[in-house]
Amino acid sequence: MRPDFNRMIDDARQKKFQIVLCKTQSRFTRDMELVEKYIHGMFPIWGIRFVAVADNADTDVKGNKKARQIAGLVNEWYLEDLSENIRMVFDMKRKEGQYIGGSPVYGYRKDPANKNHLIIDPEAAEVVRQIFQWSLEGRGKQNIAYMLNERGVASPTRYKEVNGFARNHCRKRDFGLWNKTTVWRILRNEMYVGVMVQGRTKKVSYKSKAVVCMPEDKWYRVEGTHEPIIDRATFDAVQNGMDLRTRTDGTGNIHPLSGLVKCMDCGSTMSKTKNHYNHEYLRCRLFTDSGKQRLCSNHAIRLDRLIDCVSKQVRAYVRNGFDLSKADLTPKRDTRTAELESERAKLEADLKKRSAALRSLYVDKVSGAISDGQFAEMNTAFLAEKSRLERRIAQIGGKLAEWAAPKREEDLMRQAEELLKLETVPRELFVALIEEIRVGQRNQETGEQKIEICWKF
Repeated sequence: MRPDFNRMIDDARQKKFQIVLCKTQSRFTRDMELVEKYIHGMFPIWGIRFVAVADNADTDVKGNKKARQIAGLVNEWYLEDLSENIRMVFDMKRKEGQYIGGSPVYGYRKDPANKNHLIIDPEAAEVVRQIFQWSLEGRGKQNIAYMLNERGVASPTRYKEVNGFARNHCRKRDFGLWNKTTVWRILRNEMYVGVMVQGRTKKVSYKSKAVVCMPEDKWYRVEGTHEPIIDRATFDAVQNGMDLRTRTDGTGNIHPLSGLVKCMDCGSTMSKTKNHYNHEYLRCRLFTDSGKQRLCSNHAIRLDRLIDCVSKQVRAYVRNGFDLSKADLTPKRDTRTAELESERAKLEADLKKRSAALRSLYVDKVSGAISDGQFAEMNTAFLAEKSRLERRIAQIGGKLAEWAAPKREEDLMRQAEELLKLETVPRELFVALIEEIRVGQRNQETGEQKIEICWKF
């Protein structure tokens, strides 16, 4: 905002002066809407004369209005072009993986030597690692927020204010406490694995502060721009756990099979409930005790018995049915492998064009088509871009090679042996091995109940 401009308008409204004198009309405003509102609308009503010396604009001169309107249009077009040019520069920086935002995401800070590069903030990064670890252990967002608050850990907003990372940050009425939304944003943020993600929102217009959320395919994603806080395997495991659409039991904890158990008849996810003996059961969500029409039969099973049954099956599966020579326990290739390979092909094509352009530029210099100064300036720009392309191609090659590297057989055997030593099967193992668990309806006469486990491998 322009506080002095607003003060001038208030004084004009109160008729404290009779003339507004400017060097040019653009110094008053470049917005055509404000030109019409004040110069041609309110100023005559308030008895204010407007004069722009360099533009020969004067509201007391008859026939001068069209010239002022044309000047207003030209000034607005200039502002619009300037906005587009600035946006293009920002987009170029985003494509190159340069950070162009204000205060970085919690866990990082700007590099003092390069404001477009992020470095790890050790204190905040340790909190981020703890949040991901708790999520791997099956703790819900609300429970994680509660544990952070119990330990007196300052929320990201409060932390930035205390450390001077966001002096002009808008103060929220959260008393410096964590909440489940903040935890969710951290767990979902790919910035923590070294991927620069920008362009999630976009301003509607240079005239407005309103922003719109951009679809994910319009985001700017660049791998390997900064040091990761969380490794890719941990991040993917957390995403898989969250994608199961689990629900907590009110304490922030989720049971080991949450989101995996399905009704054998209708396919809906079974939810946890308790009976009057305080025993926990899983029951089909489409069966209800209300007076509404029931869409499925009463599929129910004791949770502790189901966990015990599935745990035995998992142990037997790992001990007897899990063929390490056939199973692929190596880290899964990132879902963006094809995207990275496509990017590398495009960058290599661009690199060839740059090399050809450099040769052509030298020929122009020798032939005298361009001067030595022009050649030196253009050559520097070409070499800088060529160097950037080569660095990015090397980064992509290293990432693809890392994903393609096979895991040694002795490592796989050691991993299997560790699983067999566990006293209680952790939720991470259920999620890693089981696609879904199907529970049928109990036979009222025999008491038998069919349970099917669909394995991922």
